[in-house]
Amino acid sequence: MKTKQEGKVLHLTRVHPTAIIEPGAKLGRNVEIGPYSIIGENVEIGEGTTVGPHVVIDGWTKIGKNNQIFHGASIGLEPQDMKYRGEESYLFIGDNNILRENVTIHRGTEEGGGETWIGNNNLIMAYCHIAHDCQLGNNIIMSNATNLAGHVIIEDNVVLAGLTGIHQFVRIGKMAMVGAHSKVVKDVPPYVLVDGHPARVNGINVVGLRRNGINPELRKEIKRAYKILYRSNLNISQAIDKMDQELNASPEIEHFLRFLRNAKRGICR
Repeated sequence: MKTKQEGKVLHLTRVHPTAIIEPGAKLGRNVEIGPYSIIGENVEIGEGTTVGPHVVIDGWTKIGKNNQIFHGASIGLEPQDMKYRGEESYLFIGDNNILRENVTIHRGTEEGGGETWIGNNNLIMAYCHIAHDCQLGNNIIMSNATNLAGHVIIEDNVVLAGLTGIHQFVRIGKMAMVGAHSKVVKDVPPYVLVDGHPARVNGINVVGLRRNGINPELRKEIKRAYKILYRSNLNISQAIDKMDQELNASPEIEHFLRFLRNAKRGICR
């Protein structure tokens, strides 16, 4: 099916006749829109993205290529923030993401820079919520009914198990894993496993490190870093100094140290 809109020819397939596409919306090639879905006038959807039935995508929202958005999702609506006064704010979603049933993702606020970001190749399972001003990297798994409050940062290759709640302004470091039903109120350093209510550190995410191709020698060095931080009775500043002196340099260790130096909420212990 082809349709002409504001001087542009859009190549669409399987746009259901009950779907509402507002004038001004920009849809790439081979975008599919399901029954009763609504696409707002400031929305841009990239090539090959599939939007299921009863989906609402609104606001200043830009979605990349080859995403799958399942039925009932609500994407790019106003943030649930009492300070929001209707200002223009944005949501950016990358490529190859899967957003399952009834996922909700909100735009940013002026206080948070006005933008919510989601990277590439993420799996966001059913009933998850991503609040205003969150920043998500790549290859993240959010299991069912996990909720992110505002301003949360999730780095690459993180796994969040189901029914987990993440407090506002918390950061989750790359290749970390958060166990099911956890309440996370402090930053989670890279490469660790946390669990509980509130969440506490249970060790290194060994399975995650292996899955992400971290070689045995580097895994040993990460284990040394973990022991210095959590088993040496040093405060964070002292642990950072000790790691700087004793650990072999690598991008992974440097990232670990940089994360600790920038921890503003404290870290899970």
